[in-house]
Amino acid sequence: MKPGKRNRCQTPISPGSRFRCLTPISPISQRGFTYIALLIGVAIIGGVLAAIGELASHAQQREKESELLFAGDQIRAAIGAYYERSPGGAKAYPKTLEDLLEDKRWPVVQRYLRKVYRDPMTGKSEWGVVEGPGGGIMGVYSKSEARPLKSGNLPRGDESFADARTYTEWKFTHSPLGLVPAQPETPKQ
Repeated sequence: MKPGKRNRCQTPISPGSRFRCLTPISPISQRGFTYIALLIGVAIIGGVLAAIGELASHAQQREKESELLFAGDQIRAAIGAYYERSPGGAKAYPKTLEDLLEDKRWPVVQRYLRKVYRDPMTGKSEWGVVEGPGGGIMGVYSKSEARPLKSGNLPRGDESFADARTYTEWKFTHSPLGLVPAQPETPKQ
């Protein structure tokens, strides 16, 4: 301490030491600091939980896309088998998806699907239908208007899905060479 300056504290901390001024921190100011630290901690935890929720949501949507690709491919293959195995010379598409479960056109019942898959994107058994020329179901598509995450690395035969804006544009159709499907009505945007 410089000479001539007066020390406001008169109590030494320990014997033989210089005088130091120790101002006790009041409990009220400690509570304010703890409150601010708690708010910062809650904000950080909230941000982390939001990021985890976003990742989980994307993972769930990717899983549903994978299920949609599987179910659509199974239905497309079943429609193709039904069409190719038509009795007689005239090829025909199934009138309903239930016809794929039990084809009664033969003396012995033919089964092309074990069950009609649910649309994983909507959770319903109701699919959008692509009508074939001359009637019947040529293909199916999801009725979900959600935007697809997957836009590349699609399975063989589904490469056209890369430019789709919604899942309704993912059409799983069986089309013999030279046969063009009748386009379903798409909602106006």
